[in-house]
Amino acid sequence: MKKIILAVLLALPMSVFAQKFAHVNSTQIVQAMPEYTTAMTDLQNLQKQYEQELQRMQDELKTKADDFDKNQATLPDAVKQRRQQELQDLYQRLQQYEQTAAQELQKAQAEKMQVITKKVSDAIKEIGAAGQYVYIMDVSSGIPYISETLSTDVTTDVKTKLGLK
Repeated sequence: MKKIILAVLLALPMSVFAQKFAHVNSTQIVQAMPEYTTAMTDLQNLQKQYEQELQRMQDELKTKADDFDKNQATLPDAVKQRRQQELQDLYQRLQQYEQTAAQELQKAQAEKMQVITKKVSDAIKEIGAAGQYVYIMDVSSGIPYISETLSTDVTTDVKTKLGLK
């Protein structure tokens, strides 16, 4: 019985060394994907649209505020109050639009990147299963140290799986 236990204890460390580990740079893969380039272009275009609309609203507010400042002394109190309220309303709409635009841009970015990262993640899982790796660690996520001699870089394999160069 002692010989069996001893044999198991001696074989256990060998099984630990037989495990395969790999690493991948997902940022490098994502940036090589045509979907990423398209998503970034779409997001930049969307951002430009929001910025143009925001600029238009700011110009309108400035024009109305300048007009109010010039004519304020000659306006009756009722008209003056109404125009002040209009300026406040326009300013609030501008602030609300700015917040909404930022949220919509963030939402669009998250949606586009989710599709891309899922595709990369699925490819990494397939490479892991095919190569019988115990772990595939992402070096772009800030892991302080990975031994490249004890770990296999599968970045190229994942790129090939995704049809990238």
